[in-house]
Amino acid sequence: MPRILELKLSETARKELEAVRDRHPQPHMREKAAAILKIAAGSSGSEVARSGLLRRRDNDTIYRWVARYRANGIAGLAVRRGRGRKAAFSPSARDDS
Repeated sequence: MPRILELKLSETARKELEAVRDRHPQPHMREKAAAILKIAAGSSGSEVARSGLLRRRDNDTIYRWVARYRANGIAGLAVRRGRGRKAAFSPSARDDS
């Protein structure tokens, strides 16, 4: 059974998300804000994941974005420090003797 997402936004929160969607310098923040706004407008998580964004996303990705937004607001949508692939080696650790 698909999970139902309901998200009610205040007018202030909606305007803040619209500003992030329209003008944030980082594309991932614009995409996440667009997804949150679509959920708040009544779209299901699976609809947004399947065809509501420029790229198809996994349903659970959308649910995680909504959960992080609920917990931390706009700051919860940012990529957290330490995420991503780590360097294979550190240039500063190189021995030039």
